[in-house]
Amino acid sequence: MSRIARAFQNNKAFIAFITGGDPDLETTERLVPAMAEAGADIIEIGIPFSDPVAEGAVIQEANERALKAGCTIDKLFAAVARIRRRTQVPLLFMTYLNPVLAYGKEKFMRRCRECGIDGLIVPDMPYEERGELDGACKEYGIDLLSMIAPTSAERIKMIAADAKGFLYCVSSLGVTGVRERIETDLAALIDKARTVTTVPSAVGFGISTPKQAAGLAKIADGVIVGSAIVQLIAQFGRQSVKTVCEYVGIMKRSISVMTGG
Repeated sequence: MSRIARAFQNNKAFIAFITGGDPDLETTERLVPAMAEAGADIIEIGIPFSDPVAEGAVIQEANERALKAGCTIDKLFAAVARIRRRTQVPLLFMTYLNPVLAYGKEKFMRRCRECGIDGLIVPDMPYEERGELDGACKEYGIDLLSMIAPTSAERIKMIAADAKGFLYCVSSLGVTGVRERIETDLAALIDKARTVTTVPSAVGFGISTPKQAAGLAKIADGVIVGSAIVQLIAQFGRQSVKTVCEYVGIMKRSISVMTGG
């Protein structure tokens, strides 16, 4: 059983996102194992990119901070290799198609396997174009995660039927960022996906409060939080580890209590 599959085995999964190298790689190396200890079941690491089209202002600014601090793909691979020696939590890269192709997809996937990355999320790659990376991901044992959104409509079943790792369900239209309310009929979205796959479904984009997380955990197998964590890192910088871990613990408990965990 893969690390990602095990993360969903016993309870609802709390999935945390940070931008790699924000505010610096040393902090990233401290944050990831600490978040795992605090309750994060899976951790997504964003690869800093100059044009992150799916991201709102919070994560865009994190990308800028990381790039200014000198984070590169090679340096992030090296940091993840060190992180992997300290934790067995599933690790995912979130990136865009251009950096992977520019690096060389075979080389990129090989480095992912070598440093212990379990899966890859590429938000600007349509399902119909997943062939760009699918073969290389399979060769090196990296799950290429699929995304569905409120606009996916009749494509939901097609996308879900081919899902690996877990199905990333986008809660709202637009870019990432904290939202006061999530009004999408996510239950219908997930129910449609479940008619064609047993791969777990996790909801992301806009989730920031324990109440939101607990509500979504009733219908999904996991909850993804990014911008709220990145905001804490922006606020506390190199001293953010304690505050972020306290937040992760609160969010994990909120979905565990609601599900009897």
